[in-house]
Amino acid sequence: MQLQIFKTFWGHHGSAQAAAEQALAAGFDGLEAPAPEQPSERAAFAEVLAAHDLAYIAEICTAGSYVPERHATPAEHLADLERKLLNGLPLQPRFFNVMAGCDAWPLGVQLEFFAAALEVGRKHGVQLSFETHRGRSLFNPWVTGELVRQLPALRLTADISHWVVVSERLLDDDWELLLGIAEQVHHVHGRVGYPQGPQVPHPAAPEYADCLAFHQRFWEAVWAAQRRRGYALSSMTPEFGPDGYLHTLPFTDQPVADLWQINCWIATTERAHFQRCAATALTA
Repeated sequence: MQLQIFKTFWGHHGSAQAAAEQALAAGFDGLEAPAPEQPSERAAFAEVLAAHDLAYIAEICTAGSYVPERHATPAEHLADLERKLLNGLPLQPRFFNVMAGCDAWPLGVQLEFFAAALEVGRKHGVQLSFETHRGRSLFNPWVTGELVRQLPALRLTADISHWVVVSERLLDDDWELLLGIAEQVHHVHGRVGYPQGPQVPHPAAPEYADCLAFHQRFWEAVWAAQRRRGYALSSMTPEFGPDGYLHTLPFTDQPVADLWQINCWIATTERAHFQRCAATALTA
């Protein structure tokens, strides 16, 4: 199994061409971003991907942006999912990473929604990978665990930094639950959270070593599960980002670290981590 690293467009303010060049210079394998809405922009994006031989993961947020529209109905979420899926299909994404649903829905509604969302993916012959994200249906491990138990076809994009801040603790006491969830993970977002926030100031900082170790332990469980399921490729998007995630100095709003350098650090660190795990698996 090989690990492929994708550059997120979250926090990227330049062109698609600049993103591609930046990704290639850092040794990344592809880009993760929403598909452009306008046909001309979508065609230009396709040209960039092809010219640089970059893989692509299409990002979808249903009924809103990262935070959903609170009173959008499940039917509206599903319609938005299908519309955005059709918009992204011409770019031939590896799969669709989907931030879906709403945290306020009761479990019965969640189950009906995800069963219908899976049907949308099957209808169009694409893989949907649903992200564990605050504000969305998969905002904590207990709801997520029940959903994957009842819908075993559900595949996940694991960003457990959200779960750490939602639960206000590292989730070692729920490790068996997390191991079960790892069996359903298709893609990983490589960000390190801590009990009071979704993003540590810098993952290399020694004061957050326990948080990094917890996330890495989970990523190891994901990779082991993917090997058992016969994955040839595993994917990770380093996803330290802006919008209040990146710590800044009071009064000046100056970032305490460089966002792209942090994501490159995660990429380099996790490539080495993945290779160590692969070597251990071969000798086990």
